[in-house]
Amino acid sequence: MVLFAGLSGDYTQLHTDEEFARQTPYGRRIAHGALVLSIATGLAARLGFIEGTALAFRELTWKFSLPVFIGDTVHVKAVCKELKPMPRLGGGLVIFDVCVINQEGKTVQRGDWHVLVASQPK
Repeated sequence: MVLFAGLSGDYTQLHTDEEFARQTPYGRRIAHGALVLSIATGLAARLGFIEGTALAFRELTWKFSLPVFIGDTVHVKAVCKELKPMPRLGGGLVIFDVCVINQEGKTVQRGDWHVLVASQPK
């Protein structure tokens, strides 16, 4: 989280100051929402359905539902929701319904990712 704070410039006390965070309803520091989203994109890439096929990450709608704490484990569930051919861009738009789920099985973040994916060669 310290590295993400440095990279993003977001040093909000809720993420970086343990003493401050103890006084919040969470009782401890929480991960940046954007950090968890970034981790989710990395986990999705490791699933293999984006690597070598994605041309552009075009859009997302995203909801931050629950905090992620230091030491939590998260995983990603991605389901293809919609396909839209876009031949002039060399592929098609794939809309994924994506959930980030913690070790308790609770959805902490979720939304739609719109990804331009390359067409298969003919």
